[in-house]
Amino acid sequence: MAMEHAGTTKWGGALIALICGSVILLFSLGIRHTFGLFLQPVTVDQGWGRETFAFAIALQNLVWGASQPFAGMLSDRHGALRVVSLGAVLYAAGLWIMSSVSGEATFILGAGILIGLGLSGTTFPIVFGTISRLVPAEQRSLAMGITMAVGSFGQFVMLPFGLGLMSWLSWPGALMAFSALALLMFPLAYGMREPARVEQPGVVHQGAGEALREAFSTRDFWLLCLGFFVCGFQVVFIAVHLPAFLADEGLGVSVATTVLALIGLVNIAGTYYAGLWGGRRRKPMLLAWIYLGRALAIAAFILLPVTAVTAYAFGIAMGLFWLSTVPLTNGTVASVWGVRHMSMLGGIVFFAHQLGSFAGGWLGGWLYDRTGSYDSTWAIAIGLSVTAAALNWPIQETPVGERMKKAPA
Repeated sequence: MAMEHAGTTKWGGALIALICGSVILLFSLGIRHTFGLFLQPVTVDQGWGRETFAFAIALQNLVWGASQPFAGMLSDRHGALRVVSLGAVLYAAGLWIMSSVSGEATFILGAGILIGLGLSGTTFPIVFGTISRLVPAEQRSLAMGITMAVGSFGQFVMLPFGLGLMSWLSWPGALMAFSALALLMFPLAYGMREPARVEQPGVVHQGAGEALREAFSTRDFWLLCLGFFVCGFQVVFIAVHLPAFLADEGLGVSVATTVLALIGLVNIAGTYYAGLWGGRRRKPMLLAWIYLGRALAIAAFILLPVTAVTAYAFGIAMGLFWLSTVPLTNGTVASVWGVRHMSMLGGIVFFAHQLGSFAGGWLGGWLYDRTGSYDSTWAIAIGLSVTAAALNWPIQETPVGERMKKAPA
């Protein structure tokens, strides 16, 4: 394996990128986290079934995931500035089209395709790739945890903010306001610039194609992808369908907003400590425990009577495990396959996550429209969580280059 581009030895060189990247995630993930609040008002006003809205959000996640490796490749090669800038514009355009919906196809274009492309340029594979090349190796996991914690704060603060906008401006006005807010990511992209790389004479660096072949040839890369599929399934199913599920159980929209806000609030601590412990413990082992924790939290929630108290307890429990998988998964990619092509490789792992997101978002609506219940989707989420724990446990963090040296001739 080729020698990696050396990162800085102090955090000072990465501080601006860390701050700007964290705020970009705050806006990008925070706005996205509010989409579940729009399911009922949009479908009622437009006379649609829930499957239409669910398909648009599922397509958004699929487009996001499919375009993420290409956005990562461009970021690895040319830097994050251009990628984040374009992503911010597409994100804002998608939100504006959602607000002025004139039919199902238009809504799917804005919510599904444009926002999906925008997210691929403004979320953690791009941000983490830049930061990982700027901080020393022993601090990468912590840096990712801090960045993700700020992104989680966005999920907390944007929900009550979005609910307030909907009460004040109605749902179209709220989406237009979010469109303007998304444009703030454009100037923040200038803080994601990296210093020019100094190539050492005589050193042949690994190309993108070689990095892909190397990753695809290892069992652990596939296990990591399959485990992250489960994360996407659970996160999007809950974010999109939990407000409607709680409404079906007789609880008001304020309860759903509080639950999702609690998930974002508690996840600040969850992601921070996941990043901190990821620098001290074996990251795949921590991932396995997180997925088992999710299984227990979901099982307890659906087996107990659904009340405001149990819903809040579920929000707190899920908040501990919500996006704490992200710094650990991306940290494993950096530890095993290096940081030179991390945005691209992390993007491929994230594509698996988004395949799960598509399945969770769409399947929840499809099964509900046919059964009148979310029970079967909750059961699938529990089974997948146990499977993900089993997939992550055997993953080794040994760098690929060291594995090749140890392999028998």
